[in-house]
Amino acid sequence: MYNSKIIGLGYYVPDNVVTNDDLTKLMDTSDEWIQERTGIKERRWVKPGDGDTTSSMGVKAAKVAIERAGIDKDDIDFIIFATLSPDYYFPGPGVTVQKELDIKTVGALDVRNQCSGFVYALSIADNFIKTGMYKNVLVIGSELHSHGLDKTTRGRGVSVIFGDGAGATVLTREEDNSKGILSTHLHSQGEHAEELSLIAPGMGKRWVNDIIADNDPNDESYFPYMNGQFVFKNAVVRFSEVIMEGLNKNNLTPEDIDMLIPHQANLRIAQFVQKKFQLDDSQVFNNIQKYGNTTAASIPIALTEAWEQGKIKEGDTVVLAAFGSGFTWGSTIIKW
Repeated sequence: MYNSKIIGLGYYVPDNVVTNDDLTKLMDTSDEWIQERTGIKERRWVKPGDGDTTSSMGVKAAKVAIERAGIDKDDIDFIIFATLSPDYYFPGPGVTVQKELDIKTVGALDVRNQCSGFVYALSIADNFIKTGMYKNVLVIGSELHSHGLDKTTRGRGVSVIFGDGAGATVLTREEDNSKGILSTHLHSQGEHAEELSLIAPGMGKRWVNDIIADNDPNDESYFPYMNGQFVFKNAVVRFSEVIMEGLNKNNLTPEDIDMLIPHQANLRIAQFVQKKFQLDDSQVFNNIQKYGNTTAASIPIALTEAWEQGKIKEGDTVVLAAFGSGFTWGSTIIKW
C-alpha cells in the first residue's frame, strides 16, 4: 500500500477586512469583548456583489495548490470539497470546481462535517490513495459564512466569530511509508448535534415552505446556534484525546510534535491545548486573530500560511486536529 503526501497548498480569502470595531456599528459589542472571548481581531467577509462564492473561493485556492504541486489540472483524479455553506442546497460545490477548473469528468465528493470537515476529507483522500484507487486527489475546504449570519446584537455570540475563505491541498502517492500521512482518526457524538447547529431550512423540522408560511420575523431557526460554553468544554477534551490517539498510534509523544495546526475555532481553545501538551509558540500555528473561524477552511488556510512562512520543513511531524458541529472531531498525523 501507498502513503499519501501533500504536494501542493493554496488558500484564498476575500479582500474585505472586517475589524471588531466595524462590528460595533452593527451590534452591541466591543473589540475588548470579542478579543477576550475568542482572540479574534478581524475577519474577512465577502462583499455582496463581489462575485465570491463558496465554490469560486475554493477554485481560487485550488489553482494555487495545483500550480505549487507541479502537476497539470488533468492529473487530478478525484475532488473532495468540505463545506457547511454550499452555493446551493444541492448539488454540492465539488462538481462546480470540476467544471470551473475544466478538469476531465473525474468524481467529485462533498463532505458536510463542518469544523472537522477538512480532516474528514483528508482521511477519505488518504484512503483512496493508500488503496491505489486514485493517484492525485484535490481536497478543498471553503466557507462563505457572512451572508448567513445574524449581524445584530441578538446574534453577536456567533456572528463575531466566523469569517470567509478557502484552502486547498493536492495529495499524491508516496511509496515511502515513513512519509506523508501516517494516520487519521475520526469520531462523532450525535447526541450533542443541536448544541452547534443550523436547523432550517431542513426536511426534519423546518423547510422553506414552513418558513414562508409562518413569515415570522423573530424565527431564529435559519441562523446558526451555538451553546458556546458547552462547545468549549467538549472541544478542549476531544482535541486532547484525538491528538494523543494519533501520537500513540505512531509511537510518538507530544515532544515529537514539530507543528500543531488546530482548527481555528477559538484562540482560547488552542491556547488550552498548547498548555496541556507543553508546546511552545513555535510548535503551534494560529491565525484566527486575522481570519476568524473559517470552519472547514481554517486548517488548510493555516497549514498553507505556516508552510509559506517556513514553519513546516521536510521531516517535521505535523499534527492537524479539529472539533466542531455534530459533534465531530478528528486528527491527522503527517511526516512532512
